[in-house]
Amino acid sequence: MKTPAVPAEVVDYVRRRLAGTSGDLTPHRVAEALRASGAPVGDATVLAVHDLLRRDVLGAGPLEELLRLPDVTDVLVNGPEDVWLDRGRGLERSTVSFPDEGSVRRLAQRLAATAGRRLDDATPHADVRLPDGSRFHAVLAPVARSGTVLSLRIPRGRVWTLPELVTAGALPPDGAFLLEEVVDSRCAFLVTGGTGTGKTSVLSALLSLVDVGERIVLVEDASELRPDHPHVVALEGRPPNIEGAGEITLQTLVRQALRMRPDRLVVGEVRGAEVVGLLAALNTGHGGGCGTLHANSAADVPARIEALSLAAGLPREAAHSQLASALDVVIHLGRGRDGRRRVLELAVPDREASGLVALRTAATFDADRVVRGPAAAALARRLGSVAW
Repeated sequence: MKTPAVPAEVVDYVRRRLAGTSGDLTPHRVAEALRASGAPVGDATVLAVHDLLRRDVLGAGPLEELLRLPDVTDVLVNGPEDVWLDRGRGLERSTVSFPDEGSVRRLAQRLAATAGRRLDDATPHADVRLPDGSRFHAVLAPVARSGTVLSLRIPRGRVWTLPELVTAGALPPDGAFLLEEVVDSRCAFLVTGGTGTGKTSVLSALLSLVDVGERIVLVEDASELRPDHPHVVALEGRPPNIEGAGEITLQTLVRQALRMRPDRLVVGEVRGAEVVGLLAALNTGHGGGCGTLHANSAADVPARIEALSLAAGLPREAAHSQLASALDVVIHLGRGRDGRRRVLELAVPDREASGLVALRTAATFDADRVVRGPAAAALARRLGSVAW
């Protein structure tokens, strides 16, 4: 049976009437409100309005159908009639839309409230993790000029394995072998790339390869890493509450993690003062540590770490000195012209005569092969391999 189209003004009337009285959201109460509006009251209409309101109150409203699609990683709302999604092949426009700006704003405020965050004209932006593990970000109008803007990052139900990444075209088979060697040799590494390039997926896959006898301690601003490993301890940061109290920073969590006997210390996303704690940890015997970092290229990683370190009070020379002795490999990711996420390059640090660190390309990944770079021999030494 075809679902009847219900005018937006009728749905709004029912919503306001139900909000003004107590009781659960039931088809019976929806039918009573429809009768009061003067609208036709058939079983199909009652159920259609009930479903719309249920999604508006309990789910993600019109976005529910997109979130249920297989392989969806991101859903983006740029305004009531401008909804996009990403299924791993780049952004594509959706046919889903909202009735008006007010409905987008209500959804944003409700989702933020489920995580205990305030979202209004006084605090017009929020970045939270929802109870189902999704990452949710919103900016209200008029700060967002086109209307309220929403971004939902949906965690994959199951962790990618390296063979699956190979099958998906993210890296060649020989590249998967090299990444396994990086993990097995307990190299300290960073997974780098732009937003949405698959850093979390690749890092989760690599951590799943860690020996079962090792203890992994994860430190994240918002819990996203889900390695398939029997001994994982996850610590998650916390933003300040409405009163501005109760914040727990990644820098604090890194210090706590060092007291928890980690065999592998992992910082899910290095983007602030926690970089100092991570560099210090990797220089005090915590081999095999790793994390993710936003960077345009592997060559830009030293400058990025330098900037973060300077903001945290660590001088430039000290930052490069720590980096040179702490980091073994950078695994850089990006998107191809077809929108697919791929591992592009492995690079190793090289300390120059000036004392500054530069990243040298050890290998680049084509669709089906690995191409040796100028620093291939340096990578082989770090991996303890003479065959590559």
